[in-house]
Amino acid sequence: MINTVLDILSVRKDFPILNRKVHGQPLVYLDNAATSQTPTMVIDAIVDYYKRYNSNIHRGVHTLSQEATDVYEEARQKIQKHFNARKSHEIIFTPGTTFGINLVANGFASLLQAGDEIIVSALEHHSNIVPWQMLADRTGAVLRVIPMDIEGELVMEEYQKLLSDKTKLVFCNHVSNALGTINPIEEIISAAHKVGAAVLLDGAQAAPHIKADVQQLDVDFYVVSGHKMCGPTGVGVLYGKEEWLNKLPPYQGGGEMIAEVTFEKTTYAALPHKFEAGTPNIAGGIAFGAALDYMNNIGFDAIAQYEHELLTYATEQLLTIEGLKIYGTSSNKTAVISFNIEGLHPYDIGSILDKLGIAVRTGHHCAQPIMDFYKIPGTVRASFSFYNTKEEVDILVAGVKRAKSMLI
Repeated sequence: MINTVLDILSVRKDFPILNRKVHGQPLVYLDNAATSQTPTMVIDAIVDYYKRYNSNIHRGVHTLSQEATDVYEEARQKIQKHFNARKSHEIIFTPGTTFGINLVANGFASLLQAGDEIIVSALEHHSNIVPWQMLADRTGAVLRVIPMDIEGELVMEEYQKLLSDKTKLVFCNHVSNALGTINPIEEIISAAHKVGAAVLLDGAQAAPHIKADVQQLDVDFYVVSGHKMCGPTGVGVLYGKEEWLNKLPPYQGGGEMIAEVTFEKTTYAALPHKFEAGTPNIAGGIAFGAALDYMNNIGFDAIAQYEHELLTYATEQLLTIEGLKIYGTSSNKTAVISFNIEGLHPYDIGSILDKLGIAVRTGHHCAQPIMDFYKIPGTVRASFSFYNTKEEVDILVAGVKRAKSMLI
């Protein structure tokens, strides 16, 4: 099991960046909700691609192109298996979660009419708000919002009231990036489907902690980013049910996404290539597959158990600091703690923590409506991963106490 000191020390050896120092202090990296760190085997997968078979995919008859194509498509199949998609062509490689959301929003512009309704939750990242506002502006659709409560949970009774035969699409994050709240997605999906609406889940914050089964969830679209799952930046995945992906028009035009082109008419390629115009991030896709291999080898059940221990310990220790308040107190959350200290600005706390080698995130975390709800400018956010330790929690707590003593 991963929840022994020996195993944690072994895991940490896989992440070379954890050995570095910041401002002369050992790095304590607690900004995993923004970007997780990358293990050596994933870095090696990127290097191996560029050293041995760097070539464009799907288009060449030569050996390097065929090798690159095979490994890239093997990565797609790994991702299909991980999320339990029914078919590999339901997995669309993208530059990341934001791109995947915009792809779907752009496609729905041809399916919505004025007066149709789309629903978003109050817990969303800006990337799962702004594209839908833009879609509403383009189509005349009406944007509805599921409210949240003081614990940072969605008010599901109000969600049920928002649903009607006018509802065409519901979008919600699986896990809140700002608060760590795990949303009741099964209930959200089931209720939406009863009125004939499609559902898109932003899985960027869930995927590092929870192994989502898209068939069991019966979700229509699920989007993730590789860099939050021990993978590289610049690559992600949109899962979509085949019937929905066939309904949506291409998002971009160019090479690879076509079947035949003349100056009179173009016909589009079949899935998944219909949505994969141009040369993709080949090394990134391959490395994303390697990152899933790495995390699955550790085991998501073990990851969840250990991260819950970290969350419980960190919550208890931080709450010993007088004046510290935690935002997002749901009993069902991932290892994210957003907090403030009365009378202190989160940026000032974060700046002092940085000088101590402790990396946290400060600000509104691209979730400004949440901060407006709490009437605060932002929070300090400590987000944990399976390679963090209780000793690092102790260093964080000591650092916060020091920051408090310096600022008051």
